[in-house]
Amino acid sequence: MDVPLWLALLCVGVLGVKLIRPPWWLIAALLLGGYLLADSLLTPLIDSVVK
Repeated sequence: MDVPLWLALLCVGVLGVKLIRPPWWLIAALLLGGYLLADSLLTPLIDSVVK
């Protein structure tokens, strides 16, 4: 069974928010920080670390 990555991440995110209940500002900061890092000069460095 092939599950799209976006669907798996969405399920894990929803379960994490329901179970751990982090503050909403922390969720927003992580999402915004990830979005900004994905389009920065550090992208090649992050890509090599992740792979």
